Order: sequence, then structure tokens, then C-alpha cells
Amino acid sequence: MKPFDIHQKGNPRLALFYPIAGCMLLVLIIVLGWRQLAEFNQYKDREELQAQRRIIQPGPRGDIFDRNGKLLVGNRPRFSAVIFPDELSKLRREFRREYIRRVRAIRKAREETGEHIPIDVNQLIWESRSAIVQNYLDEINSIMGWDRTLTVSQLQRHFSQELLLPLTLVQDLDHDAYAKLIEQLPVNSPVQIYTDSARYYPYGSSAAHVLGYVTSTYLDAEEEKLPGDELTTFSFKGKEGKTGLERYFNESLKGQSGGEIYRVDPSGFQHELLESREPQKGNNLVISLDIDLQQMAEVAMGQKIGAAVAIKIDTGEVLVLASKPDYDLNRLSPFIPTSTYQEITENGAWLNRATQGLYPPGSTFKLITSIASLRQGIIEPDTVIHSPKYFRVGRRLFPCHSPYGFGDITLTKAIAVSSNTFYYNTGIQTGIDNIAEEAKRFGLDQQIELEIPFMARRMIVPTKEWKKQDGRGGWVPGDTANVSIGQGFLLTTPLHMACFTASLGRGETHTKPTLVRVLDSESGAPATDHGADLIGLSNEDLQAVYQGMIDAVNGGTAKYTQLPYLQVGGKTGTAQVKKDGKDLTLAWFVGMAPMENPEVAVAICIEGTDSGDNYHGGSTAAPIARVIFDGYFRDRITQIANRP
Repeated sequence: MKPFDIHQKGNPRLALFYPIAGCMLLVLIIVLGWRQLAEFNQYKDREELQAQRRIIQPGPRGDIFDRNGKLLVGNRPRFSAVIFPDELSKLRREFRREYIRRVRAIRKAREETGEHIPIDVNQLIWESRSAIVQNYLDEINSIMGWDRTLTVSQLQRHFSQELLLPLTLVQDLDHDAYAKLIEQLPVNSPVQIYTDSARYYPYGSSAAHVLGYVTSTYLDAEEEKLPGDELTTFSFKGKEGKTGLERYFNESLKGQSGGEIYRVDPSGFQHELLESREPQKGNNLVISLDIDLQQMAEVAMGQKIGAAVAIKIDTGEVLVLASKPDYDLNRLSPFIPTSTYQEITENGAWLNRATQGLYPPGSTFKLITSIASLRQGIIEPDTVIHSPKYFRVGRRLFPCHSPYGFGDITLTKAIAVSSNTFYYNTGIQTGIDNIAEEAKRFGLDQQIELEIPFMARRMIVPTKEWKKQDGRGGWVPGDTANVSIGQGFLLTTPLHMACFTASLGRGETHTKPTLVRVLDSESGAPATDHGADLIGLSNEDLQAVYQGMIDAVNGGTAKYTQLPYLQVGGKTGTAQVKKDGKDLTLAWFVGMAPMENPEVAVAICIEGTDSGDNYHGGSTAAPIARVIFDGYFRDRITQIANRP
């Protein structure tokens, strides 16, 4: 082979591969370019999903005030000892050192004993983390004299579900614990005091069933309408209304959530804050209750079981809505301990007896029987009817509550003394159809719409058809006699009877109650339009009913409602019920004042709890109503007297 053949440039056999390599390089450049340019946004989105996290923070709930501006529900600071995520991230070296120490200890034990001791890596990792965190919890224990622990499962749950949220060591610190920890925790300790809020009820148990309580819940990220829907989201617990006004007005009270978006490191800890929006407090709510009047009613009821309702007649504003037994709402915030829940359940205190308690109305229903009899022309205001000590219906004698009866009396007298035999007579003449229709005109069979949930639905205004459909047989005259005096199958609530009384005070048949403070948007004067039908009585007939209520207070069955400076009208009732095999009594009172121009309507119902309870409408319920009337009108008189 010649020398120039060996040293010639190039190799013809390789020439074929140059264009192939060039094409492959060109394809590679094109693909890389496509990835970098055309699919840039797609990969950027993937990077953001992997490297960014969102945190949602609930807005503070709005406050609730009574009609006079007194705070009924607010927010109190709630202190917790926590380790924040950035501090938790700094502990990773300590976690690793503890893990290594434990592994070495196991290996040393193997060498010394010759026993094979397995190493569960995952378990050792979590035990190491738990030990380090427990060391810092022990700092708190040392200061406070506690012996609290944090379990491995609690720590695992936090790392897997709440890594970007503070790790809570001790929650809901009282003021003494807060002060000690602030003063004595080492400056370099990762433990810090975190402040959020819990619901606070300045009046404790007062109006508990109306105000309601909240429960802690994780926020629904989709409902919060914050940016970053595609990101992994962590959420602080918010508060959701469970009962009462807290539930009904939850959307308005709960406020607007804020949030933060962070870039995280490969371990998932916070690295850089990218976006932030401050949470906004919820709307405040001004309600119709007068908390001073509410407390007066509750004190007057004492330990008795029952309900008291007071309504402003011209607006339907509920001034008092009391139910006993009740419970201190502060014991339910920020959470309900099991012992507290069981105690309230055993006491039967969850039931709002003012709106959910179903009772026969007793002799207070005689006002409806009176209206039905007058409208049907069965009686006139001056009609005289004999009231014996018994009234015969078929083979049965129905007694009057007076052992001697009342002799010849008119409607006004019958209302004042609450004659049973007068109403047996007129009720049977009027007929159950007309009496039931009158009760329905006043809405006693309808669910009341009020700004709290779980209103009673099973009110009963019995009719012939109802009894037959309920499988109780055919209607008999004795059934009419019982319904005429508010007994038998009748069931209603104290709120229904308060609405009836308010309607009667306006000469109408419908009152729409409200728990929201009512003001005319322009003049500030109370709104009065209920769109109700007139009661359908002549002025003479209506005044006869009013006079009977006045006489009941001035010397009849409701005399314990008398006030020296105020003309009150009322009607008492004492109903008999059977509960748990016991024959019990219900003490009722309904009334209004002042009778010259009624402003406030009241309904009281007190439950007997034992067969020996000597409860009567006149002696048990009427004095409570007197306290409410006196509290409302005496306060107004004082305000007027103090005006410049």
C-alpha cells in the first residue's frame, strides 16, 4: 500500500452517515425547540402544580347585636402553642440526627446481645420526628406543670394533610397559660403562640336557642373563589353555623376567606410567598331581641321548663324568645366536649320549646272559640248563657273548673273567669268545622317562617276528616267540647299563640314574626304592612273580647298580671297532658298591652314535670308575663321621662 493512500483525507465509506447524523441532530433540535417554545406553558403549569401550594384562611365571623346595639355574639382571641411550618422545616436536621442516633442504638444492641433487631426505617423516621417535637412540648409541660404528649399518629396526620399549617401542640390556652408561655418560653424555641378566634357569647345562656352556635369545619376550596384552583390546597378550619341565627345567616356572617400561594421546596415546606389576599370579616347582624327583656323573662321563669315569647304587635319583631332549660353557649365554643353534649341531652335542653314545643293551648284557645261563635252569629256580646258546674254532652258530664259554675254570664264574663261550661255550650253550637276554620285563619296549623331553622311542623287543628284519616274513629260531640276549651287533639307552639295574640291586638288574622330589627329605610319608623286579612268582627264584638281580657287581669283568672300604671289584657289556660305515664299540667298565659292601643303581645307556657306540680295559668304563667310587660313599659316610661 502506498503512503499517500494511508494519509488521504476523509473516508468515502463514512460519507453516507453524515447526512443521517445531520438529520438526527436536526430532529433533536426541532424537538427540543418544540418542548421549549410550543409546550412551554404546559410544562410551566406542571412545574407550578408541583412547586406551589395554596393556603386558605377563613374570615372572622360578623357580630350579632340586639335591637339596642348590645353585643350578643362576638369573637374572642383563641391562643394556641404551635410550631409554624418554617420552624418545622428548620428541625429537619434534628429529625435526621435523632434518626441516626436511634439506628446506631439498634446496631449497638445487636452487637452486644447478638440478637437480630429489625430496623423499620419508616417507623424510626416518625418516632424520631415525634421525639424531637415532644422535646419542645416538654418545654411547655415544664413551664405549666402539665404532662401532655403528641402521638406519632397525630404527627403523621399533620405531615400528610396539613404540612403548610401550624402544628398545634396545645390549643385554646387560657389567659394564665398564655401569659406564662409568652414570658418563659426560650427565645430560640420554635414554639410560638398563634392567635385565631372563637365565638364568644357575653350573655352566656341567654337567648341560646335563638343565637345558636357554630362548629369547626374545613373550608370548601371551590366555594371560596380564590385563585389557584388547580393547586394542592391546605385550609385552616373555618366556622359554620349549626343552629339558630348562626346557621340561618351563616353565609352573611362567615365573611370572605383570604389565602396565600407559596412556592415550596422539594420537601414540601414553604420557600417563597407568591401571592396573598387578606380575609375579610363577615357582615354584622342587628336582631329584634331586647336582651334585657329576654333576661328578665328567663329569670322570671327560673328553673321551670317552658317558653316565653314577646312580639311587637305593629312590626312582628320578636322581643323575647326564651326556652328553658337552656345552656351556656360559651361551653360550646370552640367545640362541644362530650360531657357537655351529654349533659344538655339529658336535660332536654336542645329543644327550643318556644318554636318546637307542641302543646294543647288550654283555655287560651277560648279566645278563638269566642271569635268563631261571634262570627257565626251563635252569640252576641250581650248574649246571656247559663254556666253550670257541669255540662252534659251525650252521656258524659263535662265539668267547669269552678265547683259551683258561674251562673248566667255573658261573653266578657266568660273570658274573665274562663268558664268551661260556657264554652262547651257555645262551642258545640258553633261546630268543629267553624272553630277549626277560625284557628286555621290565624295560622295555627301552618309552619311559621322565622329566621332560625328547625321550626315545628306538626301542629294539629283537628277536624272530622283529620280524626278519621288518623285512624281515631269518627268525630263525636265530646271532641268538639274538648277542642272548644283548647284540649283534645289540639297541638300548637308558644310562638303560634304569641302570633295569634299579636294579630288579635291589630284586629287581623296574620302576623309574620321576625328576628331581624325592622326599620323603615327612609324615615326610621317601624314598618307595619303585614298584608293580613281583617279579623272580621264588628268593633262592638272585638271590644267585647278585649274587655273580657281586661277583666281577666283586673279581677279574673289573670289578676297576677296587673300593673298599677298599665292596662293589660290577658287570658290564662291550664291544660292537662299525659307524659311518660304521668298526668301533668301546662300553665298558659297570652296577653297584650296597653289595651287602649296594643303594642306588645306575650305568650307563656310552663310545663309541669310531676303529677304533684300545682301549676296553673293564673298563678304560674301570668306572673312571668307581668315581668315582661313591666320590663318593656317601665323602661320606655323611664326613657321618656329622661328626655331633655
